[in-house]
Amino acid sequence: MNFEVKYMARCLELAKNGIGTTRPNPSVGAVIVHDGKIIGEGYTTPYGGPHAEVIAVGSVKDETLLQHSTMYVTLEPCSHHGKTPPCADLIVRKKIANVVIGTVDTNDLVAGEGIKRLKKAGCNVHVGVLEKECKKHHKRFFTVQNKQRPYIILKWAQTENGFIAPNEKELQEPVWISNEYSKQLVHKWRSEEHAILVGTNTVTADNPKLNVRSWTGINPVRVIIDRTLKLSNELDVFDDSAKTIVITEEDKVSTDNIAFEKIDFSKNVASQISNVLHQHRIQSVIIEGGTQTLQTFIDENLWDEARVFSGPASFDNGIVAPVLKANLHSEEKIKNNTLRYFFND
Repeated sequence: MNFEVKYMARCLELAKNGIGTTRPNPSVGAVIVHDGKIIGEGYTTPYGGPHAEVIAVGSVKDETLLQHSTMYVTLEPCSHHGKTPPCADLIVRKKIANVVIGTVDTNDLVAGEGIKRLKKAGCNVHVGVLEKECKKHHKRFFTVQNKQRPYIILKWAQTENGFIAPNEKELQEPVWISNEYSKQLVHKWRSEEHAILVGTNTVTADNPKLNVRSWTGINPVRVIIDRTLKLSNELDVFDDSAKTIVITEEDKVSTDNIAFEKIDFSKNVASQISNVLHQHRIQSVIIEGGTQTLQTFIDENLWDEARVFSGPASFDNGIVAPVLKANLHSEEKIKNNTLRYFFND
């Protein structure tokens, strides 16, 4: 393996540790190498704290080595003042000789300025190592920057004969198609995404909590489509354990923890919801159903990724799963479940 690829791959491993905690900042990974040995590394801390480059430099025991070292970083070092000083200035101040960057930052506040600053100070800069992988890792950040909307993930589970739920059930709770391992994975996903969205029918049928229970992490912002505000305040999604955004056509004053956002349901609903979430600075959203809600985003071609579980259960009749016309990217087995990934290329 090329040594630059090796160290950038390590940066990506580190960067994954910050997913779900750094927004609106990207979760960056950084590694410092001297004479073929890693002497420092780090990843972005929760928003307001030090960036990956700062953590990596701070972990180096002998700073005199920095002048003869190479820093690897998944994303172009920032060149502007935010909650913290520019990382590009830190690299220059520490006289780090070489900087290898996975991908350029498309943020208007950076967009190549960090690279220019490094080169002007005499750093040797190499851009584009594992660029595709780095862009994929920073997909949420780039989607917000480039498309002015959150990264949108569709998720559902369907039976082997194509239903996502039975037509009728006795209890106000989910009828599980996926197994316990798949359910735990979904909670991990929830901890990684900024928001989770469901429609009125899902809340009415299942009374979901839409939080992180089988994993450790931050509860996502809950987004509920409730066109006529018919949902009871006693439902779990209104329990004040997480911020909640209600999409409606009615006029209602927001409270401290529940924001009511009015849209026109006669027009492109998915696009309007996307705009609302962008206004709330939501970086990513996972849409967990049901079919009507999912199909709305599919029909408007407003999605980036779909994760579809298939289980061995079979219903005689029920609610048909969404229709998604996209090429299969990959699939994996999770015990008796199959998880398929689709990307909207």
